[in-house]
Amino acid sequence: MSLKCEICDKKPQFGNNVSHANNKTRRRWKPNIKKLRVVMKGSVKTIKICTRCIKSGKITKAIK
Repeated sequence: MSLKCEICDKKPQFGNNVSHANNKTRRRWKPNIKKLRVVMKGSVKTIKICTRCIKSGKITKAIK
């Protein structure tokens, strides 16, 4: 499954875990992606979208 929002192109970010002993190991922060049926250009499509875009109202949900 692709971890990329189809609306805002948000994707995983990378950084370090830093322990109390200041050891650094690589980690990544994943966006909160959901599969959702939306209305785009008059047709219903299923897209992968982050919860921030859903919450801000950038899309209209399709009625079942």
